[in-house]
Amino acid sequence: MTSAPLTRAETRAASLGGMAAIVLVGAGILVPVTALLWRGADTTLGFGFDPYLWRITRFTLWQAALSTALSILFAIPLARALARRPDFPGRVWILRLFAVPLGLPPLVAALGILSVWGNNGAINRALAELFGATPFSVYGLSGILIAHVFFNLPLAVRLMLLGLERQPQEYWKNAAVLGMGGWTTFRLIEWPAMARPAAGAAGLVFMLCVTSFTLVLILGGGPSATTLEVAIFQALRFDFDPPRAIWLALIQIALTAVALLLLRLIGGEDDRSQLLATGQERPDAKTGISRAADAVLIVAGAAFVMAPMAATLVSGLAADFSRLVFRPALWQAIATSLGIAAAAATLSILVALLLIRARFGEAGDRQPGRRALHGIAGATGSLVLLVPPVVMGAGWFLLMRGGRSSLLAPLAVIVTINAMMALPFVMRVLETAYRAVLNRNGRLALSLGVTGWHRIRRVDLPALAKPLRAAFAFAMALSLGDLGAIALFGNEKLVTLPWLLYQSMGSYRTTDAAGIALVLGVLCVTLMIFADRSPVGSRRDRR
Repeated sequence: MTSAPLTRAETRAASLGGMAAIVLVGAGILVPVTALLWRGADTTLGFGFDPYLWRITRFTLWQAALSTALSILFAIPLARALARRPDFPGRVWILRLFAVPLGLPPLVAALGILSVWGNNGAINRALAELFGATPFSVYGLSGILIAHVFFNLPLAVRLMLLGLERQPQEYWKNAAVLGMGGWTTFRLIEWPAMARPAAGAAGLVFMLCVTSFTLVLILGGGPSATTLEVAIFQALRFDFDPPRAIWLALIQIALTAVALLLLRLIGGEDDRSQLLATGQERPDAKTGISRAADAVLIVAGAAFVMAPMAATLVSGLAADFSRLVFRPALWQAIATSLGIAAAAATLSILVALLLIRARFGEAGDRQPGRRALHGIAGATGSLVLLVPPVVMGAGWFLLMRGGRSSLLAPLAVIVTINAMMALPFVMRVLETAYRAVLNRNGRLALSLGVTGWHRIRRVDLPALAKPLRAAFAFAMALSLGDLGAIALFGNEKLVTLPWLLYQSMGSYRTTDAAGIALVLGVLCVTLMIFADRSPVGSRRDRR
């Protein structure tokens, strides 16, 4: 158990707060899951695995496995090229570009991917000029794979690059002195540095793809390319078939549990701050052929990631904003989205702080109850990954019979789901910073008699200002771009930017959709940039 300089009274207060947060998170998960189990007790046993369920389950796993394999296979040479070329022009900006998809709403990315890879997109038009016909359709498995690689390739590259940059400079000098070839250097030096980050990235990417909703909803193209989450949404929103939705949700929870266990067993790497370093000189990679090959890889990787974002920007700027800004629905959606995002971010930070503080106690405290609370509080932050937002929303949807009779209850559900979705990331940002604050200021505050609320207000919160701003901005960005919760409860009275964008795309109002996508993308990316730059003062403590 982690010891920290807290008084006995502070330890009791932290324990009570932690238990309250655990109960809140537990209720937020268990209530909808229990509703699914209770409503399905008499019906799900009769379903079994019919051909439809087998097909959807197989496709969910198949597209996740393919997406993971492609993301990792493409990331290995690209990360290697970036590591070998620390002096490549614009390298720092390319790495910053690779951070943008982390905060880009999937709906916005899907619109950009359609602009580049769609039937009338730039790639298909160019290929049609060469071959005389449209080579492929972006709808279906091909579009899902392109979208997943777009989101996950940059993440995998950043994680692997971090492993390569941690290798001592002497390794590369020795490789050059010994005359090691490219394959030998990769096998003996580079791959051992990339293996663990690659495994961690593979587990994370697989879990993200198993729970993918928005990208599959937009690019799936029909029943042959449908995942469990999309099938849950369709069963409730269009067919209103609760028994089938319940059975699908239970299968989804089981798959997510397996993916989460796999991710826990594999582990991962921290991709923050150090990734924007200038890199190391590589005397083993000075030949002209390898330099040209690395340049081609870097340019191709940057173009693949940049093209959908550039397409979204160009089409968004071409939208008729003079008409769009006079649409009351746009301003209603912006206000609703910002309100939900701010409320979800606030709730997520409050719960995270309670859970984090419960993990610290009075120095020398070794009570069994405290040790148990410490473990449960740490696990609670990751427990929310077990139940995807669409599954939680399905449980609440059944409890409230669609939630159309009132506005307050669906809003509360959406805020709660978005707060839980951001909780693991918020805890990751705040926990290390909070530990550093306690270690640096805790004993001094005790010696000065500054304890309790005065200590929190005058010492802890000012020291955590930058990490708190970063966590708040990150949680807001995640909530702003989420379609999973609002997809079940959205109606003419409850409209967010993602829901308005989805409606515009479904109604073939492509110009309006492009303008809304630009507004949503700019909001989310701005928040992500703010989140990435806020905790500068705390980086020294994380190293």
